[in-house]
Order: sequence, then structure tokens, then C-alpha cells
Amino acid sequence: MSSLLLHIPKSVSLSPSFRNFASRVANSIHRACSRQRPWPELFEFTALSRPHSLSDATTRIRKNLPYFWTNYLTLIGGVLTFSLLSHPLSLISLLLLLSAWILFYFFKPSEQPLILFGRTLSNSEILAILVGATIVVMFFTSVASLLISATLIGGAIVCVHAAFRDPADLFLDEQDGASSSGFFNVVNGTSITQTAASMRDAVSMV
Repeated sequence: MSSLLLHIPKSVSLSPSFRNFASRVANSIHRACSRQRPWPELFEFTALSRPHSLSDATTRIRKNLPYFWTNYLTLIGGVLTFSLLSHPLSLISLLLLLSAWILFYFFKPSEQPLILFGRTLSNSEILAILVGATIVVMFFTSVASLLISATLIGGAIVCVHAAFRDPADLFLDEQDGASSSGFFNVVNGTSITQTAASMRDAVSMV
């Protein structure tokens, strides 16, 4: 057998732990989107003014980030999307890499072996191959530099806007700061541990 044998299951059944994690992520995203501020409020030109000092700019950033955090994340995501679309080879490389992780690791049924050149690969060998492929794609191509530069540009845009947006007319309450971390609580230490265990057993044959 001199070729890679890939058996696609006819149907899959997500494990309860994976469904629970996916449900938590979906609920967190829904809550985050529900707290998104109106875009006209974000780009209200009459509220833009030059900060009087560095401390004033820092204060504005500390107030604007929790208030507009969902909008700012959307802006950074837009910059990343534009950068990837403007570099189709990098986008294709990322999609292929993601597909490999999904097909050969996360969603691979445990009872379905992966055979390469007549040799059955263990999970640790599959993981090593995928990690090696990830390193090659990320650091020996322009993908990593593209993602880093796009994130830095998006972060710079956010910081400049937050420094020049006068928060005096914003209704700030104590819940805004707490809500900004709600989405990221999904991926805290406990969730990561549960996810790592659930994704290895994400699907099973029906």
C-alpha cells in the first residue's frame, strides 16, 4: 500500500463534552455580539479630539477599550481578513493546515486508523506530523509574519482611535469591564483542559 488511506465516516456524532464546549462558545459569542456598540457611536467625529497629554491618552484608552471592546475585536478581525484575502497563497495554506488538523486529529474517529505507505500511524505520530507541518507553514512561509503584522496594524488602529475618542459622553458602568472578559473566560485554564480532552474524542462512528 503506497498511498495515504483516508476513510471518511458516513456520519459522526459529537461527544457530550464537545457539544457542551461548543454551546458555551456559541453563547459567549452571542453575548459579546449583543453588547456591541453602535458603529456611529464609535465613529462620532464630534467626539474625536487630541489628548492633552500621554496620561490623558492612557486614560482614554483604558475607558474606551472595555466600552468598545467588541467593535475593536471586529476591526482587528477585519484587518486580518483583508490581509489574508490580499495574500491568497497564505489563506490557502492556512485553510489546508486547518483542514488537516480537523480531518486527521480533532475529528478522526479513534477506531479508524490512519495508514501511510502501509504503516499504521499512532496518535502521537500524527500529532508530531501535524505540529511539524504547522511549524513549516507558519515560520517558513509568510503566514506568520502576515498574521503578526496584520494584528499589530489592527492593534495600532484601535489604540489610536481609543486615544483620540473622548469618553466623556459614554455611559460607563462597572459591568462593561467585566463583560469584556466574558468571552475569554471560555478559554480559561479549566476550559482548555476540558477541550483538549474532548476534542480528541470529538466524534465517534454511528
